[in-house]
Amino acid sequence: MEKLSRWTVYQPLIQWVEQIAQLCCPEDIHLCNGSPEEYQTICQLLVDQKTFIPLNQSLRPNSFLCRSNPKDVARVEDQTFICSKREEDAGPTNHWMDPEAMRKNLQRLFKGCMSGRTMYVIPFSMGPIGSPLSIIGVEITDSPYVVAHMHLMTRMGDEPLRILEQEQQFVPCVHSVGVPLKPGEQGKAWPCVPHKTHIVHFPEDREIWSFGSGYGGNALLGKKCLALRIASEQARRENWLAEHMLIIGVTNPQGKKKFFAAAFPSACGKTNLAMLQSSLPGWKVECVGDDIAWMRFGEDGKLYAINPEYGFFGVAPGTSNQSNPNAMQTISKNAIFTNVALTDEGDVWWEGLTDPPPDHLVDWRGENWHPSSDQVAAHPNSRFAARAEQCPVIDPNFNSKKGVEISAILFGGRRESVLPLVVESFSWEHGVFLGASISSEMTAAARGNIGQLRHDPFAMLPFCGYHMGDYFAHWLKMGSLASSNNLPKIFQVNWFRQSSDHHYLWPGFGENMRVLQWVFERCEGKEEIVQYSPLGYLPTEGALNVGGLSLSPSALHDLFSFDYSEWQQEIFYLRHSFKIFGKRLPRQIDRELDLLQQRLREGEERSSKYGT
Repeated sequence: MEKLSRWTVYQPLIQWVEQIAQLCCPEDIHLCNGSPEEYQTICQLLVDQKTFIPLNQSLRPNSFLCRSNPKDVARVEDQTFICSKREEDAGPTNHWMDPEAMRKNLQRLFKGCMSGRTMYVIPFSMGPIGSPLSIIGVEITDSPYVVAHMHLMTRMGDEPLRILEQEQQFVPCVHSVGVPLKPGEQGKAWPCVPHKTHIVHFPEDREIWSFGSGYGGNALLGKKCLALRIASEQARRENWLAEHMLIIGVTNPQGKKKFFAAAFPSACGKTNLAMLQSSLPGWKVECVGDDIAWMRFGEDGKLYAINPEYGFFGVAPGTSNQSNPNAMQTISKNAIFTNVALTDEGDVWWEGLTDPPPDHLVDWRGENWHPSSDQVAAHPNSRFAARAEQCPVIDPNFNSKKGVEISAILFGGRRESVLPLVVESFSWEHGVFLGASISSEMTAAARGNIGQLRHDPFAMLPFCGYHMGDYFAHWLKMGSLASSNNLPKIFQVNWFRQSSDHHYLWPGFGENMRVLQWVFERCEGKEEIVQYSPLGYLPTEGALNVGGLSLSPSALHDLFSFDYSEWQQEIFYLRHSFKIFGKRLPRQIDRELDLLQQRLREGEERSSKYGT
């Protein structure tokens, strides 16, 4: 096509785009350049199609609300496939289908699927432009909603295209809402076919296909699909890490700065921690990323990380000026909101934003809502999207091509009991065990029973692109590639510990800085602030800065206490959870579980003997 040849000289890209166009039969092809003018044009198109509702310009400039089909609101893990060549390589936590059979299925689904629609071709870079740690992808989509979000979430357009032409490799990503239009037919504001949704990954070929859903990571293929599922398999082959982790820079009152990465299952406070507003004078937290980290060892043997994303796609409910004032400033303009409520003043609202709620809203389904309504106003998995550069605490190293040196890695989940507020691992191997042991009460980001305990190793359960037993082995191997002096320290945290009457023991939010201070000081090598426990190293009495908190001695005690009988149940639960990985579960994981059980048994015997 002459239009394509004017756009790029890279023939394999032209041939691929032509091939997809012949399959999908679009009415037109738009080659995205990533310009601000293009973004505004796409947003106006979505307004004209009644997909976007412009918000009050004086309250939230250049921002929009949209509502998805109620059946298209979440990740669809049961419709997400890892089509590795061998079924055993996908592992028991992924859905597998034979690649050849899946390709035939995709050919049937995509044949003519873009009739009457425009096919958008989006070159994008996951990671800073030109960084050796970055990966170039190209997403083809028939959804202008996706194009608008890719403008916010990725570095897209002409710059990535030039890098692609130099490197001559890219990850092909194909997406369609799956609703062709007849001549003259007016499309729906949110086209989708949920009963035919397929999110498909071919890890060996580094290829992604998505059909039927227009929502979130199902359609924004640079996010979970490329940056985690495809990248995790590539990272295993190339000895690096692609992780579901935030990255923050923490600066102490003396001006010394360290960077931490942290993994939490969705809706467990990850974005709040990434944009934490410190409660401690002189301590500062800056955000490199809130969701994904790619980490490689540098020439100096230390671990460096980049955030492959360019924007935030956060869960709205629970976000407020109290919980995350920096996020609220980030989304004060130039933002897109999906499935939140609309106020009478033309602004957005969701549960947790204000108390009390407004007297009247239009809810996420487009229906009138009052405080007496028996349904939520915003969907629990409603989202906001905005450029990271709008964040008032974005780190100066956000666009660093080298990345930032990681001093500590934190793992955490939502647990009302069992786990202490913070514990440090004895070693890298023990830290890998802590990451493999993450369990959390389920959230609205995934299908399932909210509140049900879900084993979510490394917060990667829905995102690991290969067998998780091999994934654990890869983490253990990474620890052997550097000297112990260069490896980050590993910690486990739990902000959600509750009292017997179900009240949170720890205030959380900005007060989590107090835990980060202890982690920072441990990375400085302070030995006098830790004490041994069967679970790992805990803060000594007085080592955790709780000055000024209305925290009773009993609450502080309960935050670090552990019940031996509860932990016997936890060990039983973990042994059962690890069984699904079969012979691919590394022996070190079983050994760490045995050592934990032995330490707990010895601790219980000492407690019984001395009455403590």
